[in-house]
Amino acid sequence: MGQEAVPDWLPYYVRDHLAGARAGINAFARIARVHNQPLVRAELAGMHQQIQQEYQELRAMMAELGMRRASPTMVMAVVGELLERLKPNGSLIKRSVGADVLELEALISAVQAKARLWETLLAVSGTELPLDAGKLRVLQNQAEGQRKTLIGLHAHVVGTAA
Repeated sequence: MGQEAVPDWLPYYVRDHLAGARAGINAFARIARVHNQPLVRAELAGMHQQIQQEYQELRAMMAELGMRRASPTMVMAVVGELLERLKPNGSLIKRSVGADVLELEALISAVQAKARLWETLLAVSGTELPLDAGKLRVLQNQAEGQRKTLIGLHAHVVGTAA
């Protein structure tokens, strides 16, 4: 399969999602370590494993389509995630509930964007792009399940903070 069948916009789009996925892996790992609530830490640790596997799936798809992985977006995403850790949260000694809530909201948005990636790849897959539609559907459903879990965790954290 040659790269000539890949639409011009697709490599840029997928590389940007790969960069977001790399930052997401780091964010899930970090938040799973530092979140105030053990329930949330445990759930995020499990999701972290899934997200690492999804990242590898995306890399494999890119290789199959002849897309290179490196991009300036990858560097910016990692640097942005590192800078996010430096933001003040109103407490110098311990994490604030506000930080816990906001970080869950960021994870929800990231997982929602990932679900749209799988949806987009599914829409462009077919005879010209040899992507496994069944695998893309599984990945999309997995992302939707993660999003629902995160929404539930968000509601739990907000409910216990009130």
